[in-house]
Amino acid sequence: MNILPRIFVRSELSPKQTGGIINLLSHPKFSEKENPESDILGRIYEYYIGRFAMAEGSGAGQFFTPGSIVRLLVEILEPFKGRIFDPACGSGGMFVQSLKFIKEHGGNKKDIAIYGQEMTAQTLRLCLMNLMLRDLSFDIKLGNSLLDDKFPNLKADYIIANPPFNVSNWHPEDLPDGDPRLFGPKEEFTTDGSANYMWMQTFWHHLSDTGTAGIVMANGAMTSNNKGEKNVRQHMVDNSMIDAIVRLPDKLFLTTGIPACLFILSKNRDGNDGTHRERNNEILFLDASKMGTMASRKLRVFSDDDINKIAETYHNWRNREGNYEDVEGFCKATALEDVQKQDYKLTPGIYVGTEAEEDDGIPFGEKMEGLKAQLLEQFEKGEELKEKIKANFNKII
Repeated sequence: MNILPRIFVRSELSPKQTGGIINLLSHPKFSEKENPESDILGRIYEYYIGRFAMAEGSGAGQFFTPGSIVRLLVEILEPFKGRIFDPACGSGGMFVQSLKFIKEHGGNKKDIAIYGQEMTAQTLRLCLMNLMLRDLSFDIKLGNSLLDDKFPNLKADYIIANPPFNVSNWHPEDLPDGDPRLFGPKEEFTTDGSANYMWMQTFWHHLSDTGTAGIVMANGAMTSNNKGEKNVRQHMVDNSMIDAIVRLPDKLFLTTGIPACLFILSKNRDGNDGTHRERNNEILFLDASKMGTMASRKLRVFSDDDINKIAETYHNWRNREGNYEDVEGFCKATALEDVQKQDYKLTPGIYVGTEAEEDDGIPFGEKMEGLKAQLLEQFEKGEELKEKIKANFNKII
């Protein structure tokens, strides 16, 4: 299929070694067709992509989204059937996790069709190999999704994406007048300072009439006041495009320190599908900034319990049979008019409030006296330590 370049001859492997590897990996035990439950090669490949991203750091950001974030998005969207699209698909992690979700819930991968676009040729090859190893049907194209949309007529049932954050100098002036993705004149609905909301308009354009999108986005997108961005955000709120906003904790990404959030967009908010309730006049805000555990000094991950808590809260709010309740400091179903009164700011903390602190039963006055005594004691110990250090210096001199 000419997916990978013919560069093995320039490696340090001999022809015999290369042939041996090919023969080994051609064994039926490694075949996804022969062993559909094993996915051995796919898991090995996914493992090494992740390890490379950890070693490469910020340079790996163009193709790798941490697994726990991808799993969270997939659990929120539940992509059982239909067309799945990622216009910034990187190495294809969103697609692979969607496949895992389908398998875990007894679905059939033949019920999904995968579409993607990636602007870096090398990363595109990683994605193609990732999908080939899992025997998936896909259509992945090379190109810049913002300025050269390769799927102009595609309407997807699910969009799952982690586009590059805060891209500047992306040349919105090169967009054609009357670009069908734009909510209005490009002079008012784009800015060269950031492509964040051009991505939003692209996602919305590609959703089917009942489609839902889950997008990783920089926190700044929730409050940015740049005209070209705020105009889009205001349009999205006023026209009931936003289903939910999830604030994420720090250190979830190996590749960037920029704080992030999730935007959940939906064209299925009218309650006419028989499964989901009508929620046109509200947005669900979730603050997950205190969730996750540190897997290493640099990386935080969501546990299964974290992912289930966030996804189930969203489903309980969205579904007709759901049992949703606001939780102080965590989640709040907020009327659109309340968001409009807050100047269209989408930061969850504005709406969910501050989580109530556990009362330890100690009166405030007693607590302050105890803290004061502890502080004075520490001052005294500090003075003693300072005198000991001086004496040691005198001995050396």
